[in-house]
Amino acid sequence: MSIQILQYEFLGPVPFEEWGPPMEKLVYLVLSRARDKFNIIYVGDCEKTDDEAFLVKHSRYKCWAEHSGSGKSLHLAILPLFESSLEQRQHVLYKIMTRYKPVCNSADIPETKSEYIIRSKNPKPEQITCPRCGAEMKPEILADLTLFRCTRCGLDTPLNS
Repeated sequence: MSIQILQYEFLGPVPFEEWGPPMEKLVYLVLSRARDKFNIIYVGDCEKTDDEAFLVKHSRYKCWAEHSGSGKSLHLAILPLFESSLEQRQHVLYKIMTRYKPVCNSADIPETKSEYIIRSKNPKPEQITCPRCGAEMKPEILADLTLFRCTRCGLDTPLNS
């Protein structure tokens, strides 16, 4: 069984009690199961462990148990990245944390601040259609740039103002 998160295919989820070491160079998800739905409550990475108690000894285990209702509803999904560096795994973590905002990672999620100012222009630009899917593209005015974003597929096309 597998679960797709963003463009990554994680193995699992499996109940915590079915997990066993070793784990090496991977990103893992701690999931809480509520009926047929899984919620991501933590995302982490592992360089290497052979410790069978790795999960229950984890510093965030208490948070996981509190937000899942009990340790019995905790599940694990893994993304093996055998040839990865720490920086590559951290990049995957960051992408998942910023998209899903797992409750037990709340202290780890960086606050994102806009580096641009959005200002409106009075004249309406002509309607532009997406070159990828043909849907309407909506303008977003940034400092010295007009960015057109497709309402269907999300493609961004910058046009200088």
